[in-house]
Amino acid sequence: MATIDDLYDEEVKQADIDHHTPTAGAMTSHILANLHVNEIKLHQTLWFIKGINSVSVKHFYESLIDETRSNFDELGKLLLDENELPPSTTEEYRNYTMLEEDGRNKYRSQEELIDITVHDYATQNMFIDRAIALSQKEIRPVLAQFLTTLRGNNNHTIQTLQAMLGKSAWDGLIEKDEDD
Repeated sequence: MATIDDLYDEEVKQADIDHHTPTAGAMTSHILANLHVNEIKLHQTLWFIKGINSVSVKHFYESLIDETRSNFDELGKLLLDENELPPSTTEEYRNYTMLEEDGRNKYRSQEELIDITVHDYATQNMFIDRAIALSQKEIRPVLAQFLTTLRGNNNHTIQTLQAMLGKSAWDGLIEKDEDD
């Protein structure tokens, strides 16, 4: 019978393999880590945003926090349903996230904070797109469906935040090919 240490060592070894040859489960672990860090960053903005529209912006950020928590919980359960092991330690979330934290952000302007959030959602979308493709390739339709809905919700959030900044949905987010 395998010991707890044996089981954990096997999990760490498999996670390393899955992250170097990406699987839908491994990519989704990155998405979970991004959701976890995003919730912290959304709180940072909620707590420190100032400006003429800050009251309404705070209400919007509260809804984003609720949505992020729900997505985090549902995606973790979905990974378990898919026979995957979601990250379960702070260290794993720190290693898997691609979102950057900065304590200096609390001193930034309202526009800068919203712009940071926009870029965080765009970063999350890169991982979601990869996980959708891997889910489809691995024939994991339930995972692909959840991630597709998450992508759509992120797109709407980006568009809403960009509108707050006086921009259209993808202004400054997609690099144009010089040949176009």
